[in-house]
Amino acid sequence: MKKLLFLSCALALAACSSAKMPSDLNDEKVFFAFDSAEITPEMSKNLQGQALYMKKHPDVNITMEGHCDERGSTEYNLALGALRAGNAAHVLIKDGVEPSRIKTISYGKNKPQYFGTGEAVWAKNRNATTKVNK
Repeated sequence: MKKLLFLSCALALAACSSAKMPSDLNDEKVFFAFDSAEITPEMSKNLQGQALYMKKHPDVNITMEGHCDERGSTEYNLALGALRAGNAAHVLIKDGVEPSRIKTISYGKNKPQYFGTGEAVWAKNRNATTKVNK
C-alpha cells in the first residue's frame, strides 16, 4: 500500500512539474476511458496547464462541459457527463483557481462534438471541454 501511495504521489508530482500552459484555453479537452470519469495523470497535467492559464488571466471565466459517447441511456450519460465536468473542475480548483470562475454543465450524449459511430469517434466524444465565457 505504501508503495502504491508513493507511486501515486510521484506521478502527481511528475505531472505537475511538466504541465504546459495552453496558448488559448477555449476548446481545451481532456479525454476519458469508456464508462469512466477518472482523471488520469496525463489529463491532470493538461488541467494543471489550464489552471496556470487561468491564474495568469484572472479575468477569464469558464464553463466545463461534460460529454459522453452515444452508448447508454440519456439519464446515465447526463450523470456521467456531470461527473466528468465536475472532476475536471475540481482539479482546477485544487490547483488554485477560484470556484466562482468555473461553471459546469453536462451534455451527456445529447450534444456530440464528433459525428459517426465506432470506437475512434466514441473516444473523442468522451471528454470534458473547457469553454471560455464571453
